[in-house]
Amino acid sequence: MKVKKLLTCLLIASLFIGVFSGMTLAGKGDVVSLGADLTKEQRNKILQEFGVKEDEVSIIEVSIEDVKRYLESATSKEIGTQAFSSAHVKLKSEGEGIIVNTNNISLVTKEMYANAMATAGVKDAEIKVTAPFTVTGTTALTGVMMAFEEATGKKLDENAKKVANEELKLTQNISEDLGSDQATELIRKVKAEILGQDIKNPEDIRRVIANIANELGITLSDEQIDQILRLMERISKLDLNVDSILSQLDKLEKNIDIVRDTIEENKGFFQKIIDKVLDWLRSIFG
Repeated sequence: MKVKKLLTCLLIASLFIGVFSGMTLAGKGDVVSLGADLTKEQRNKILQEFGVKEDEVSIIEVSIEDVKRYLESATSKEIGTQAFSSAHVKLKSEGEGIIVNTNNISLVTKEMYANAMATAGVKDAEIKVTAPFTVTGTTALTGVMMAFEEATGKKLDENAKKVANEELKLTQNISEDLGSDQATELIRKVKAEILGQDIKNPEDIRRVIANIANELGITLSDEQIDQILRLMERISKLDLNVDSILSQLDKLEKNIDIVRDTIEENKGFFQKIIDKVLDWLRSIFG
């Protein structure tokens, strides 16, 4: 009788392992970018965090030189001298938009990443950004773009990648005064208006910035307005698929809400299973 009960418990345990491991299996279009300066132990832990093995996913390394190539205006103090940030990029079906999750990233939010990724041309992908310890997150975008190119087999526009990094850096900077949510929303709305209306004249861009800041109840300094203006001028001159970017921006906020709701639903779902199993075990063993 005891053997039968033990076998039953082992069967239940195996079912749980199957459920959770199935949630993290790598699939077609999965690429991992790893910071080139990770130790072997850190590298293994990050792969474990992503739920992948080296022989089942494409892996690329990102060096600090790769980062510098796309963050030309950044100083060594801002980006550091070593690359530790890593990312897991999984391609999704067309129309699903960009979904971002982060771990050990202190200053850059997932909304900031997704906003800048759309500028670079990243689309319809689920992305996890992490590091072995807490980092600001400014340099991680380079690895995401490189991983997306590897996953799709297509190169992103070089200028768009540089502008996307500058956008991320600027959003992070102004978030120190405005807060991350307002800073991200401001840049997203201004960018959508500039691209959607094909606005290129600097004074017209300035008016858009002022109008949207007013709508959001944001007070900007003259320096901040000039910084956003210069960024939007560069964005307006890029050779971009405007419809695609606007579509990604439109889905961004919706996807963030969906992820939050799904996490809460899954917590409830698995808690119910655990409770039922525990009740069943108590009925057997007392």
